[in-house]
Amino acid sequence: MPPNVIFLNTDQQSRYAVSGSGNPWVNTPNLDALAASGVSFSRAYCAAPVCGPSRSCLNYGRPSHETGVLVNGIEPRQDQPEMCGLFHQAGYDVAWAGNRGGDQPPIPAETDDRFELAFPKGQPGLGVDMDGLVVDAAIDFLQRSRQRPFFLTVPLMNPHDICYAVMDRAPPTADPARELPPLPDNFEPAKGEPDFIRRCRTRQYYGQENSYTVGWDEDRWRHYLREYYSLNECVDGQIGRLLEALSDLGLEQDTLILHTADHGEGMAAHRWVVKLMFWENVVGVPLTVSWPGTIPSGIQRAQLSSGMDVLPTLCDYAGLSIPSGVTGHSLRSAIDDNDAGREFVVMQLHPDTEDLDFAARIVVSRGHKYVAFSAGDRRELLFDRERDPGEVDDLSTKPQAEGILRQHRTYLTQWLAQTGDPFTPVV
Repeated sequence: MPPNVIFLNTDQQSRYAVSGSGNPWVNTPNLDALAASGVSFSRAYCAAPVCGPSRSCLNYGRPSHETGVLVNGIEPRQDQPEMCGLFHQAGYDVAWAGNRGGDQPPIPAETDDRFELAFPKGQPGLGVDMDGLVVDAAIDFLQRSRQRPFFLTVPLMNPHDICYAVMDRAPPTADPARELPPLPDNFEPAKGEPDFIRRCRTRQYYGQENSYTVGWDEDRWRHYLREYYSLNECVDGQIGRLLEALSDLGLEQDTLILHTADHGEGMAAHRWVVKLMFWENVVGVPLTVSWPGTIPSGIQRAQLSSGMDVLPTLCDYAGLSIPSGVTGHSLRSAIDDNDAGREFVVMQLHPDTEDLDFAARIVVSRGHKYVAFSAGDRRELLFDRERDPGEVDDLSTKPQAEGILRQHRTYLTQWLAQTGDPFTPVV
């Protein structure tokens, strides 16, 4: 029998902002329990470090230049198969239990009683206001009797509220008596940052939150981190309600759950907040696949994975044909057999709504991260992820790293050729 499927998607949750990552300053027992019930990926990456483009990649299994969503505010193309439509066509009862404006999937052409937009009542607002309503709608859907398997997408908003907290436009959720976390070891930006980063720091529109941090002292930065961790705990509580309802209804053994996030958060590394950058806290996301009794439990895999892998993985486990032309890979062989996986993943970054040619490509291999910029005084960066996890020592101009730099240029050239990505590489 094909499983029920829950696609659980949090917003702006770094893989380092769950307690299962070893971070002692945040407590996420429900996501930890979910990871303990299945397989989690310690090297999972978003496909694009901003909401709309990344979510389009999750739903389509394709890079953002193929979905058409390079920046927020653009609707995805309607001529490609996407997640909800595929499961609808396969005979699943399908519901999208959220209200996220342009992030919503297209409605399948042949709507019937198997497809539902299970929106919570009320208008979109802060995650602390909306996530409980989203989970209410999801639980209501789970409680209904049915003759077919279900596919339920639960797009939770938090910890995205940190965007508004940075700008002092959201009430704090953290206990003021709670100890302030320390600043990261890589808190200070490297000297001589590339023009690309400096331009992103000072932009006054679209991801302008970093401009609000000018003048912050270390105490303000630590308050920001405390609030971010608190928001992660808020959404974890809502996830706990959903998992508890699934258990109470006796659906655990019949339901596959995949949890990931659209992207991460700066977390004060290099004095960066929110998204739209290539730092590891921003692009690294949690990814867990759980199906008790079928998928192994309590296992962590180190294979590279991408947000584009979500759609083919869910199709694979549900017995659906994976659409031709998708870039993502099913993670089933990595989960079941611990195969070696791919050599590299690529992320697309378009941080400016007024200049879509201003872009970067991020290549993560098994040992390094390579970043190529479309413009500026220094168009490349290279980091040794094993020796330099804080990404403070750029190797791109060092003679001893010349061979590694060439290899990563080759990886990017392969990606561009395979996907038709129009980005111009450094040669």
